[in-house]
Amino acid sequence: MTHVEIEITAALVRDLVRDQHPDLADRPVRPGARGWDNQLWRLGDDLAVRLPWATRSADALLRKEYSWLPALAPRLPLPIPVPQRFGEPSERFPRPWLITTWIPGTPADRAPVTRAAHAADSLATFLTALHQPAPSGAPAGRDRGGPLADRADQFAKGLTSATEQGLIHDPDAVRAVWHDAVTAPQWMGPALWLHADLHPANVLTSDGTFCGVIDFGDLCAGDPAYDLAAGWLLLPDDTADHFYAAYQPTPDTATMRRARGWAMARALGGILIGDAGVHGRPGGKPTWGPPAHAALRRLVATAR
Repeated sequence: MTHVEIEITAALVRDLVRDQHPDLADRPVRPGARGWDNQLWRLGDDLAVRLPWATRSADALLRKEYSWLPALAPRLPLPIPVPQRFGEPSERFPRPWLITTWIPGTPADRAPVTRAAHAADSLATFLTALHQPAPSGAPAGRDRGGPLADRADQFAKGLTSATEQGLIHDPDAVRAVWHDAVTAPQWMGPALWLHADLHPANVLTSDGTFCGVIDFGDLCAGDPAYDLAAGWLLLPDDTADHFYAAYQPTPDTATMRRARGWAMARALGGILIGDAGVHGRPGGKPTWGPPAHAALRRLVATAR
C-alpha cells in the first residue's frame, strides 16, 4: 500500500471540485468510504468524488472506468457508479480523480445476503447482461479472466502461508478443488466483459439482497468463469445451483469447474487479508475473513 503524501480532507475535496467543476461547488461534502485503492467522498445526495490514495495503478484504473462505464451502465440491471466528470492532476492533488453517481447500500462483507433466492436471481441477471462480447479495444485482464494455470504459483504460495498460519485445516481438499479447475478445458469463446473483482466488499446489499455493484477498476475482457466464481463468494449455502441455473447461457461443465477454481483462489486471498486485518497488519481487512471462510467451506464440500 503506497498512500499519497497529501492528506485527503473534506476541504481538499471542496477545493478540487470548485477549481475544476465549479457548477458543483455548492454541494456539501462529507466522508463516504475508504476502499483498497480509493477514498470516496459524498458530493450532495447523488454524487461522489473518488480519489486514489494507494496503489499507483489506481490512476490508470480510474481513467479506464471513465472511458468504458458510461456505455456499459445503461444495459446493467443493478445500479453502478457511473463517471460523470473527470478531475485532472493539479498542484492541489497530483493524481486524477472522478465524480461518479453515488450508489446507496452496505457492502456485503458487512451486511450479508439473507434473501438468498432473490439475490441469486439478481446476481445472475446482472452477469448475464454484463457478459457480452467486448470490443477489440477492451482492456486486457492482467491476471484475471485468463488461464487458471497462470495463477498456480501464487495459489500454491498462498495455500502454504494460510496452512502454516493455521487458517486452512484441510489443504488436501483445497488442492483437490484447485486441481480439478486447472485441468478443466480452457475458455474457447469470445472475450466477454468482466467486472473481475466481485468479492463481498464490492457488492452492495439492502433489505437482504443485492442493490448495487461498485469498483469497476479491474473491468476487462476474458473468461466468464472469473466472474461466475461470485456464486460461491457472495451467496449463502445451498444457493450456487440456483444462481448457475438462472445465469444465461447455462454454463457448461468446464466453465463451472474453472469458476470453482477462481472462487477458491479468491476465498484464499480473502482469508489471508482477513487474518491480517484481525491482527492489525497493513492491508488487512477483518470483515473479509468470515465470507471467505464460508466460501472455502462450501467449495471444499464439492470435492467430497
